[in-house]
Amino acid sequence: MPHIKINGGNLYYETRGEGIPIVFIHPPLLTGINFMYQFEHLSNKYKIITFDIRGHGQSGYSSRVIDYSLIVEDIILLLNELKIKKAFLCGYSTGGSIVLEFLQMHSERAFGGIVISGMSEVNDYYLKLRILTAAGLSTKKTFPLLTYAITRGNANTQQCFKRMQQASSKGDIRNIKQYYQFSLKYNCTNQLHKISVPILLVYGAKDKVFHKYAYILQEKLPENELVLLENEHHQIPTKAPQKLHDVMQRFIQSYIRENPFMV
Repeated sequence: MPHIKINGGNLYYETRGEGIPIVFIHPPLLTGINFMYQFEHLSNKYKIITFDIRGHGQSGYSSRVIDYSLIVEDIILLLNELKIKKAFLCGYSTGGSIVLEFLQMHSERAFGGIVISGMSEVNDYYLKLRILTAAGLSTKKTFPLLTYAITRGNANTQQCFKRMQQASSKGDIRNIKQYYQFSLKYNCTNQLHKISVPILLVYGAKDKVFHKYAYILQEKLPENELVLLENEHHQIPTKAPQKLHDVMQRFIQSYIRENPFMV
C-alpha cells in the first residue's frame, strides 16, 4: 500500500486515473474513504488523489501537533512525491478550511479550489458545541461511539458505513483530537481577499447552519461560484455524489476553456 515518509510519521495515499489532478481533503476522524464515490467515478476523467491525514486511517501517528499548516505541508510533499506541479484542491467540511489555507500558502501549486460544506472560521454556538463534543469524545473509552456516530451520519448505504467505520477506527485519538481542537480556533476570513485562484463553493440547500459560512466565502473571496444543492444536507460527498460530480466537472471544464495553456 502506498505510503510516503514525512517528518514525524508516514502518510497513506491512493491515486486513480489520469488527467488533471484533484486532491481530496477529509475532516477529523474520517479518512480518504470519505471520497470513495469521487475516487471511483471522477477517476474516469481526472487523476484522483486521496490521503489519510496524519494519525487518521492508515497514516501513522504524528509526533508533531496537527494543525492546518502541517497538513498543507504534507500535501505539498505528496504532490512532489507524485511529481505533480499543480492540482485542484477539494476539501469537505473542515477539509475545506485546509483548502483555503493551502491557497493562501501555495497558490502557485493550485489551479483552484473546491470547498464542500466548508468554512473560514467557526463562529456559531451550535457548530462550536458539536466540535467540542467530538473533541471530548476523542478518548480511548468513547472513541468507538464517536466513530460510529460520525461514520453512520456520513454513510448512504450499509456497505459505505462499514468501509468508513473500519477505516476511521484505525485512527489515533491524540491526532484526531488535535485536528478537532485546531478547527475551533482557525480563522482566515480576513485573509480571503488574498486568494486569487477560482474557488467553487458547494453546500446543501438544507444545511442551514452552514449557509452563513457559505455567504462569508462568497462575499470575501475575489473569484468564486456558490452552488446550493437542492434537497441536500451537509454530507454531500457520500449522500449526493452525482450532484457533486456534475458541478465539479462543470467548474473544472470551465477553467480549462478559459485557461487552455495552463493545464
